[in-house]
Amino acid sequence: MKIHEYQAKEILRRYGVKTSDGIVTDSADGAAAAYETLGAPLAVVKAQIHAGGRGKGGGVKLVRSAAEARAAAALILSKPLITHQTSPEGQPVKTLLVERGSDIEKEYYVGIAIDRKTQSPVMMASSEGGMDIEEVAAHHPEKILRAAFGANGALADSEAERLARGIGLPAANVADGVAFMKSLSKAFVDLDCALAEINPLILTKDGRVLALDAKINFDSNALYRHPDVVALRDLAEEDPKEIEASKFDLSYIALDGDIGCMVNGAGLAMATMDVIKLAGGSPANFLDVGGGATKEKVKEAFKILLSDPNVKGVLVNIFGGIMKCDVIAEGVIGAVREVALKVPLVVRLEGTNVREGKALLEGSGLPIITASDLNEAARKIVAAVKA
Repeated sequence: MKIHEYQAKEILRRYGVKTSDGIVTDSADGAAAAYETLGAPLAVVKAQIHAGGRGKGGGVKLVRSAAEARAAAALILSKPLITHQTSPEGQPVKTLLVERGSDIEKEYYVGIAIDRKTQSPVMMASSEGGMDIEEVAAHHPEKILRAAFGANGALADSEAERLARGIGLPAANVADGVAFMKSLSKAFVDLDCALAEINPLILTKDGRVLALDAKINFDSNALYRHPDVVALRDLAEEDPKEIEASKFDLSYIALDGDIGCMVNGAGLAMATMDVIKLAGGSPANFLDVGGGATKEKVKEAFKILLSDPNVKGVLVNIFGGIMKCDVIAEGVIGAVREVALKVPLVVRLEGTNVREGKALLEGSGLPIITASDLNEAARKIVAAVKA
């Protein structure tokens, strides 16, 4: 789960992380009023969407008067913001953060992610703030310092100091840098974060260490422990199909292809998408119905697939274990009858109750194409879509 920059900063301030002063608004007039309230000669009007690259996309504007703040806000709110992390259509902007401008001496990067190899959170810090960390990793890996820490969030003082000095914080600001990193690590663990990124962390000309930007993603599997975090969810920033899928405990991610996929098991779903690509097609989604889905859940999954106007065909690939093939067949048949299927459908079943499942499909009288293995299924759905 993602949240907006202004929400991330509100959370971090509770942990003692220092940020720039800012005011949230949803209108051009509100932005002008926010500028006046901040009382600074320079302010920044920032679009609040769940995507990076806002500055390059025109979603971050420096302003030096209330009139400029109003004009900048009106422009940002007037059209979807397109960045390298949005769809080609862009993301509508509904919320703005008007923030006090900072007199920047130096920019740094600080972030935390989970290292799957060590099974621990790892803080990363770099002197190359303001850049995409992936670019730094690719071209200057030596400029990224790392420090693993425990699940109690206790980044060691010595490690925090090593990072602070290593990225070039002046000696007079190392203590502030250490406090910043320890607070960020505590927030990361307390809130079951999947990612916490401060880019840039800045040193101002008057010697303050501030988070100029903040990005936090949360582990969705742990949200039941954090109802206050769940309350920050902005459904307008999410794909409606993914929202609907979450209501039925389905794992769904929209992609940009035209073949809808319904599979049980994440590994099999990934393999199915790969085989579709090998057959010359393009998957429209990742959809894992899970190992214990009911026929009602299968029916809802099918309806979600077909709600995507880009879907020109559907491939159902089920390996029956806990999930029985006849249950899948009943769900598919019910869904096809309910939604009046207008695109080709290929179904491949294998495993528990496969004979019963195939018999149900064959006896349904519906235009369902069956396949005996995954390669055959992929070839058939690709051919049907191209035809």
